[in-house]
Amino acid sequence: MNSIKSWFQDHFSNPQVFTLALLLVVFFAVVTFMGQMLTPVLAAVVIAYLLEGLVARLCRIGMPRLPAVLIVFIAFLIFVGFVGIGLLPLISRQATQLIGEIPSMIEQFQGHLMRLPELYPALFSPDQVQELIELLRLELTKLGRKIVSVSVSSVVGLITFIVYAILLPLLVFFFMKDKQRILSWALEFFPSDLTLAATVWRDLDRQIGNYVRGKFLEILVVWWATYITFAILGLNFSMLLSLLVGVSVLVPYIGAAVVTFPVALVAYLQWGPTSDFGLLFGAYLVVQALDGNALVPLLFSEVVNLHPVAIITAVLVFGGLWGFWGVFFAIPLATLVQAVLTAWPTDSKLRAEGVI
Repeated sequence: MNSIKSWFQDHFSNPQVFTLALLLVVFFAVVTFMGQMLTPVLAAVVIAYLLEGLVARLCRIGMPRLPAVLIVFIAFLIFVGFVGIGLLPLISRQATQLIGEIPSMIEQFQGHLMRLPELYPALFSPDQVQELIELLRLELTKLGRKIVSVSVSSVVGLITFIVYAILLPLLVFFFMKDKQRILSWALEFFPSDLTLAATVWRDLDRQIGNYVRGKFLEILVVWWATYITFAILGLNFSMLLSLLVGVSVLVPYIGAAVVTFPVALVAYLQWGPTSDFGLLFGAYLVVQALDGNALVPLLFSEVVNLHPVAIITAVLVFGGLWGFWGVFFAIPLATLVQAVLTAWPTDSKLRAEGVI
């Protein structure tokens, strides 16, 4: 008991350590208990932070901050408009077509399953195949009920989307425009000496900034490389599936494994066990291999040096805490934890400083 008390005294008697711990507790408490209510605010903070790098570059070449903010904000609106008007209708149309073809795809899949006892009698029996079909029907029934419940609540979701579409750009603009004023106001509630917290923030800012820029480029490259590949080979729903492949790079290892299933399923139901299916799947694996062995080392050679076990653990932990958004921000949050652990005053550092 005395050793635990001594450890707390050695580590938390330092006001900087206590302030850093307090900031972390407040951050996680706000996200956990008020995240749903403050979704547009938190989203605006993240977007404003991501756009701040462009604003800073314009300011470094001599442009005043307000014109720089206006230019970056207008470019952001143009990008969002291009995605919303140019790409979302195509993706939505392909998603609608895919949902409409699900019954016929299910019939094709059942036909392939019924042939398994004939092709592989030593591995599958007719009873096993029938049980598998019944299980699939049950799961599809549950999925249909969920889709109906989502469609019933779509009116509320549409209203929420409209409100967010108005609030979010306004919040992003004011966070960018009044950055210094907001930070000065917030820092009034904390001690004046924030050296340790500033050290953590500088490391985190460098890592996250490089990571976000690299991930954005990786998503675009993988998305369009996959789309061109799928379109040339004639795969149905090529834009929708290539978008899923591009977004899957946000969750290393797990994302690629999950998105492979719908790609393989659509290709198999379109062509069956033919050379076209083999060519498509082989080309898809080549894109994945080039991403993992060429693109990722090129973009992230000195960024987010996290062990694969740490990445998977972060996805599981933060995904369990905050669902989709926890998975989405798993690596940035893991980077935050790494930055804190790097700056945290360990026993060896305290001994070197003569504290213990």
